[in-house]
Amino acid sequence: MPASASESPSGSALPPVIVSDEPGSFPWSVLAERHPALIQKVRDAFPYGPEQHRALDALLKNCTEGVVEPLPAGAEDRQQWEEWGTGEYAGRSWFDVPWLWAEGYFYRQLLEAVGYFGSPRGGSGGDGAWRGIDPFRPFKLAELDASETDEELAALDDLVGRPEAEQARALLHGSLWGNRADLGFRLSGASGSANEGLNEGEGKGVDKGGDAAGLLADDSEAFWSLLRPAGRDVRTVCLVADNAGRELVPDLLLLDHLLTHGHAERAVLHVKPHPYFVSDATTADVVDALRRLTRAPGEAAAYGRRLWSALADGRLVVRAHPFSCAPLPYEAMPADLREDFASATVTVMKGDLNYRRLVGDRLRPPTTPFADVTAYFPGPVAALRTLKSDVIVGLDAATESALVAAEGQRWRTSGTHAVVQVAR
Repeated sequence: MPASASESPSGSALPPVIVSDEPGSFPWSVLAERHPALIQKVRDAFPYGPEQHRALDALLKNCTEGVVEPLPAGAEDRQQWEEWGTGEYAGRSWFDVPWLWAEGYFYRQLLEAVGYFGSPRGGSGGDGAWRGIDPFRPFKLAELDASETDEELAALDDLVGRPEAEQARALLHGSLWGNRADLGFRLSGASGSANEGLNEGEGKGVDKGGDAAGLLADDSEAFWSLLRPAGRDVRTVCLVADNAGRELVPDLLLLDHLLTHGHAERAVLHVKPHPYFVSDATTADVVDALRRLTRAPGEAAAYGRRLWSALADGRLVVRAHPFSCAPLPYEAMPADLREDFASATVTVMKGDLNYRRLVGDRLRPPTTPFADVTAYFPGPVAALRTLKSDVIVGLDAATESALVAAEGQRWRTSGTHAVVQVAR
């Protein structure tokens, strides 16, 4: 069942789960404005036939005016989604159910509309011709092949001769700020909110030192301390990826650095088993990113070759757990995923969606300690997150006050602030 309990494990009352029923709020704008715009973008990106067009039109009407409906009877994951929430939320307005859940279910229904899960034998899922075709792939590839990516990869040539500590910091911050490449903001016509205020060096694949003012909490030293040699234990880093394209590339560069410079002997990259939110990385996106690296001139190609070899010899492993596409907080993770994270020296949660799932999609006071809300996690966990939604914890009171005085509440969603937070 969906994890929407009103009490914490200690018995104390929890803030309510965020919903989208307040017109003008950020969650409301996602459901009422961004999702309809995305449906049109997907419709225009492929030569879909009448069946897909009718289904997309129906989804547009349903998600803006209708109520949550179960998946078709023949859907292969219908029972899973019943357990994840449709059994509880069917018949209710999309705007009245938890926002985290509504977003996830919208993307599942979008895949249904375009026939991504279509059966080769026909039936409720169509004739299977569009089965497995990622409706977001054109957007991902366009970003990966953009000139900005060339500029970011060229910066690796300058980085390679610098001290290892400087390289480590640059690649960690490249992974952190790479979240600004989130396609969901741009495809919905919200590019300004995602990229306003970027100056040279911010939002780049390799940090050039321009992001300090936007970093609201920085536990970088705690992160690196977890990866210092201790005894004979094999250090394993789990990185739970967020977006593909220009965000996934710096994630891969960071993993290569950890492996190459002895910070970790093994890395596990968790991606989505199928397309989810617009940008979310799948195994196919990992392959595309590696090919992009190996085709690039200069040092970028060396990174690509090392990562390719690391996959071949098992030092780098890609995993795609079904729960990665669950519209639930990580506190509800199944036992096998919990065991995977428990075995890691540190698990890195990348991006905004993973942050919401990690700390819970609730409006807690921003000064709530990060360690308190992640105490359930089975091992050390680090969050690398650019702020693009309302949820935030782990700030000191002075930082929060200064942000509110300068920006009101816009700082929570503008994409111009970030955190590096660690709980041991």
